Amino acid sequence: MLALKRRAAIAALEYAKKYSVIGIGTGSTVDCFIDELVAIKSTIDMVVSSSDRSTQKLKALGFHVVDLNYVGTLPIYIDSADEIDRHKRMIKGGGGALAREKILAMASREFLCIVDKTKKVDVLGKFPVAVEVLPLARGLVARAILKLGGNPVWRENFFTDNRNIILDVHDLDMTDPMFMETQIKQLTGVVESGIFALRSADRLICAENEEYSCEN
Repeated sequence: MLALKRRAAIAALEYAKKYSVIGIGTGSTVDCFIDELVAIKSTIDMVVSSSDRSTQKLKALGFHVVDLNYVGTLPIYIDSADEIDRHKRMIKGGGGALAREKILAMASREFLCIVDKTKKVDVLGKFPVAVEVLPLARGLVARAILKLGGNPVWRENFFTDNRNIILDVHDLDMTDPMFMETQIKQLTGVVESGIFALRSADRLICAENEEYSCEN
C-alpha cells in the first residue's frame, strides 16, 4: 500500500503548491506527503503541524514550523484518514493526534484528505473511534461510552502529545456520525473524538491502483 499512499501524496502537491502556508496532519500517508513536499519547499513559507512526530520530520527536512496561533486561519490543511465515507466524513486518530488534527481542520478554509482505496467505506465504524480523555476521567468516560453502545478499550502505555490517554471505542452505531460525535464530545473528561463529521473534508484524493481520483 506504500505505493498507493505515495501516489496520493504526489497528487496533493498540485494543491499544496498554491499556498505559502499550509497545515499538515499525521500518519504514514502524511509522511509520504512530507517527503514529496520537499520538491516545492522553496514555495512554502510556514507549516503548521498537528503532531510532534510530523513537526520533527518537517524540521529535519528544513521546513519552518510555526504555532497555529501565529497564523490564525490556515488556507489549506492536508491530512489522511483511517476511514472516509462518500460524504467525506471520517474516522481519524489511529496515531493518537486526533485533537490537534481536529483543531487544524476547524481552523482551515480547505481540508484536503489523501487516502488509498482501502480507506473508503460505505458506513463508518469498522475502525475503532479514538477518544482522547483526561487521565483522571478514564473510568468515568468509559462507563458513559458503554451507555452510548460502544465498547471502550484503553490504549495502554500510550499518551498523546497533550499528555492525555486514548480510549479506542469499538461497536459504536455510526449511522449518524454527526450525532455520535456530538454525544461523545459532551462527555465530561473528553478532550476530543476521532469522528470528523461536523468538520468533514472538503476534497478527497484517493489512490487506486495506477491512478487516483479527486472528489470535491
